[in-house]
Amino acid sequence: MVKIALGVSSSISIYKVCDVIRRFQEKKIQVQVIMTKNATHFISPLLFSALSGQKALVNPFEDDSSTTIAHVSLAKEISLFVIAPATANIIGKFASGIADDFLSTFFQSVRCPVLIAPAMNEVMYFHRPTQANIQKLKALGVKFVEPEKGYLACQEEGWGRLAAPEKIIKEALKLVKKSKSLTGKTLLITAGPTQEYLDPVRFLSNSSSGKMGYELTEEALSRGAKVILVSGPTQILPPLKAELKKVKTAEEMEKEVQKNFPDVDIVIMAAAVSDFRFSKVSPQKIKKQELAKKVELVKTPDILVELKQKKGNKIIVGFAAETENLVDNALKKMKEKELDLIVANDISKEGVGFESDYNQVSIFGQKGKICQTEKMSKREISEIIFDKIEDIIGEKSRKSHQ
Repeated sequence: MVKIALGVSSSISIYKVCDVIRRFQEKKIQVQVIMTKNATHFISPLLFSALSGQKALVNPFEDDSSTTIAHVSLAKEISLFVIAPATANIIGKFASGIADDFLSTFFQSVRCPVLIAPAMNEVMYFHRPTQANIQKLKALGVKFVEPEKGYLACQEEGWGRLAAPEKIIKEALKLVKKSKSLTGKTLLITAGPTQEYLDPVRFLSNSSSGKMGYELTEEALSRGAKVILVSGPTQILPPLKAELKKVKTAEEMEKEVQKNFPDVDIVIMAAAVSDFRFSKVSPQKIKKQELAKKVELVKTPDILVELKQKKGNKIIVGFAAETENLVDNALKKMKEKELDLIVANDISKEGVGFESDYNQVSIFGQKGKICQTEKMSKREISEIIFDKIEDIIGEKSRKSHQ
């Protein structure tokens, strides 16, 4: 049976949670309710315990006899975390990384999809800090069921009314399905730059931060996949569930990719691999006056070209970072390397691409352009990329059954 966690914060719309629980149960979904302390002033935890068949959780220190850490062990069991109703306070805590009760601590423990249904006064909902917190969470991949316009507890008409239970359930079921959509699949994702050393202090590289590859890894994990992350040097904390392979040079990355390639179903080459390396690497720092005599560049291995020779039924996705002729260059690369998808972006645009949390991309398939995105967070871009990958998986599955 699918299990979800339902977070409940202190909104007057809390009475609708009873209907939300019932509708989840009708879909054969087990519900674990987590309440804020203030929410218990509106409704007793006993009611939600009786309705859900699970003891409603409020105090993280309530069960001092347990040998497990409740918020950590529960996070491993669920396929979805829904917060309905979500107040401005709890949204602010999530966005700011505050973890001072069971609900906010639990948010930091989950790796499954998260769905938030805000409920508050219209002025609070449109207050700039609240909107900024919502946008921050959306950039991290959190989904929202937007509130509706209607009669509010303040006896005024306006936006901020909790979305109808059936709407919350509909969006939740989509995410539950997505949380298991890549179960059984193993992915290899490359990320970050490579560094090609001339001597112990000088190297050839680029300004890739690795953020795109790491966000792709997070998204793949949230859909139930196993991920091997082959990463060049970055300053990013790697996803805990990924199998991390650290490399520095293009040659090291090529070896790791080749070694793991037979065991994976999907490869996403998001790394910005250097096209050249130095022909000779000095064990000692080269003096300035000798540099002109010592520097010679040679090509590094083209990993994607090597993979196409043994592609088989695997799905391979490439990236094209361009400054001109975006479409032509991307399509040429896709054809030459026999890719299923290529994600192209113009790195000359300010505020997107290398070293940014945001990107703006065009995605091409074997039949041409699939979509073009607006500027959005790299996590949101990664969701779109995986939706397109799943379309390919579905198409291959249909063909195999014809």
